[in-house]
Amino acid sequence: MPMWNPWHGCHKISAGCRHCYVYREDAAFGTPDVSYEVRQTSSFNLPIRLDRQKNRKFPAGTEFALCFTSDFLIEEADGWRDEIWDIIRQREDCRFFFFTKRIDRLARCLPADWGNGYDHVAIGCTVENQERADARMPVFLSLPIRHRLVIVAPMLEAVDLRSYLDPVLIEEVSVGGESGKYGRPLNFDWVLDLHGQCRDAHIPFTFHQTGTHFIKDGRQFTIPRALQHSQARKAGLNDINYDKIVQA
Repeated sequence: MPMWNPWHGCHKISAGCRHCYVYREDAAFGTPDVSYEVRQTSSFNLPIRLDRQKNRKFPAGTEFALCFTSDFLIEEADGWRDEIWDIIRQREDCRFFFFTKRIDRLARCLPADWGNGYDHVAIGCTVENQERADARMPVFLSLPIRHRLVIVAPMLEAVDLRSYLDPVLIEEVSVGGESGKYGRPLNFDWVLDLHGQCRDAHIPFTFHQTGTHFIKDGRQFTIPRALQHSQARKAGLNDINYDKIVQA
């Protein structure tokens, strides 16, 4: 699945951002902080690029993970976003999805022809704790979106979503822990509780990543990065094959 990052750089806005993997990866490549000016990247027009034979480099049916090294709704990108919407319109034969901690900005960032949403675009709202769930979910559910995903990652505490789990509005809930040396622990009991909430609401559930520090049956384990997705799948909680989230 291609990652389409038309811009790079961000700034932290809530508890889930504390150990953001983008900051960590930038530091590993010699950039100590990504909270500098948000900038366009060389991948700005990725979905509409052509090969030497003038054919699309990415065929129909390609699914693009959009803006995983920033936030699609970040303020600094307001001047560029219309161009991205235009590219998305041109590639109605593909699918796009992005996750955001800035769902409160979506209404002002939508294109004029959005209507009830583009059928080939899915939007995920990140809710890392109860405070953010209660702040973001009412906004998320009120907006015109065809395909809604709820991303509880990094899951920092038990989260009660019962009052928001409308199967007509939400297509799936995905849960994950925080990776990295300083990642905050994920308690499997929290995952099981949210799995039960989704089961009762008839909404597909996915446990996509354990995180580095994982608590189960009262014991804390350190899970290597390479095994965090596979170990989560082994829990047997997944209702669908969901490997979209490649970082957390």
